[in-house]
Amino acid sequence: MSTIIKQLHPDVIRRTARRCRERGIVIPTFSQLRDPSLIPPSVRARLGGVRLSDVDPLNLFRITWKNDLRTGRYGGVNHLEIPPAVTGVKARVIGLIGSYFPTGAHKVGAAFGCLVPRLVSGEFDPGVHRAAWPSTGNFCRGGAFDCALLDCAAIAILPEEMSRERFEWLKRIGATIIATPGSESNVKAIYDKCWELKRDPANVIFNQFEEFGNPIFHYNVTGPALEEVFAGLGDGRLRAAAFVSATGSAGTIAAGDFLKARHPGLKIVATEALQCPTLLRNGFGAHRIEGIGDKHVPWVHNVRNTDAVAAIDDEDCMRIVRLFNEPAGREHLASLGVARRHLRRLPLLGISGVCNLLAAIKAAKYFELGERDVIFTVFTDSMQLYQSRLAELRAQRGPYTEKAAVADFAGAVAHQSVDYFRELSYADRKAIHNLKYFTWVEQQGRTSEELDAQWDPEFWRAMFEGEVVHFERLIAAFNRQVKG
Repeated sequence: MSTIIKQLHPDVIRRTARRCRERGIVIPTFSQLRDPSLIPPSVRARLGGVRLSDVDPLNLFRITWKNDLRTGRYGGVNHLEIPPAVTGVKARVIGLIGSYFPTGAHKVGAAFGCLVPRLVSGEFDPGVHRAAWPSTGNFCRGGAFDCALLDCAAIAILPEEMSRERFEWLKRIGATIIATPGSESNVKAIYDKCWELKRDPANVIFNQFEEFGNPIFHYNVTGPALEEVFAGLGDGRLRAAAFVSATGSAGTIAAGDFLKARHPGLKIVATEALQCPTLLRNGFGAHRIEGIGDKHVPWVHNVRNTDAVAAIDDEDCMRIVRLFNEPAGREHLASLGVARRHLRRLPLLGISGVCNLLAAIKAAKYFELGERDVIFTVFTDSMQLYQSRLAELRAQRGPYTEKAAVADFAGAVAHQSVDYFRELSYADRKAIHNLKYFTWVEQQGRTSEELDAQWDPEFWRAMFEGEVVHFERLIAAFNRQVKG
């Protein structure tokens, strides 16, 4: 039996299955999201008439890295290689493209991994419960979208200082919105609101920082997508050298666990904002890299498997956002030899995507990686979600000039150094792991025995590889009831 799903509720399952049958809802398995060729041909044929953003249950089958935006169906893994003319390093830097998911961000997959197992087991009753999504932005967007497709009520909880686009989208999708004080650096305020909501048993909290469905999705869907990209490079001399990911909720970084199980020499590099260096220095503060939670270590982070920490200056991120998205910036990059086809795709990197890119450059320099080495990362969303931030930068700093572009590329990219980069020893990793105590045991009701259990690598193997087997069976059984 699953360690996450403690009990099945047959009466709730029957009611929910009937509800889904009436609404034409079929739920994909994790295997189908990893490999859309397993999706029934009848479903794939109908997808061509449904837009990626439509609130249509068919879009559950688009929670995958393989959406083909031209045909509306499926293709290869959506990824982008950043050329050496931009990175300035010899290693190849390749990121998966999150903006080709519904909602324009990959967090819709993490939300799926949290909600669906509870739904198909009857732990979550859409006729009674409301799904609350604490987030710094994209996770609650993903949760609200999944709820809309599954006909569930959604509550989005996010800091009031997040980008305007997030709030406007959540309002359109019909979510109840709760704005907590502060910015993405104020996760504690989100947790406090969750405790308040828990007083009403109708509210079910899907906390991405402690819900294992989040990293389970990324281990089983994102990880294999990265491995497929690596295999597709078609060069047996290449090495999968590193996986770089901003920790955020520590869901995406689990894709690195998948890669490392297959490439033991691979380095997993956790990334955070220099202005709030929690992993690097047990520090605190506020920053502008939207989507990265901080001032705590997520419960679902397999810290023992993390090899290094890179802290990125948020000012560097904001400067590169302008470099990649302003005409003067693109012209300067073109003068450096960056091909137009690459320039057109740079806006696929949102603020946290730029952060991951800069951390990949740091990792390449620190580990002295060469032409045979491949660094993988994830470009979680695109600048489409941050146009208001660009407008704010223009208002604050004036028009973007060639002089600014030269300075920004030279300072934030070409001279990105190995400062604020730390390779972790065994003792370093244990110290970061122990930091979980102060958030999760003292504040959030976990036990020290649970924390100690997480230091065993077998805990994570069973969680990432074993639980998904139970989830698959539950989804298949549920779909059989939906079909009647």
